[in-house]
Amino acid sequence: MTPKENIQRARELRQTQTPAEAKLWKLLRDRRLEGYKFRRQHSIDRFYADFACVQSKLIVELDGNSHDGREERDSARDEFLKEQGWQTLRIRNADLRRDENGVVLMVLQLLQAL
Repeated sequence: MTPKENIQRARELRQTQTPAEAKLWKLLRDRRLEGYKFRRQHSIDRFYADFACVQSKLIVELDGNSHDGREERDSARDEFLKEQGWQTLRIRNADLRRDENGVVLMVLQLLQAL
């Protein structure tokens, strides 16, 4: 993909975000999490991270039912991104619904450890 196509695809993904992505974005946007800046649908090589903190090289991915059975593909993607210096934190949509504060705390603790 060309850089222009990457930008267009990222825009499309942002416009069609899931309810869980919208919920987490409200918690992460505008440096609300201890001043850490997150980007939404951030392009890294051929992949798009749901949320990325570039300064800490942390990717936060929300996995819903549509991810069931896709562990092998996700694992290969995570391994590639790890080779590029990124760490991926996968959060299930159900966990975000059940314990929003716990999810935010987990993200913050990981950021502080990096």
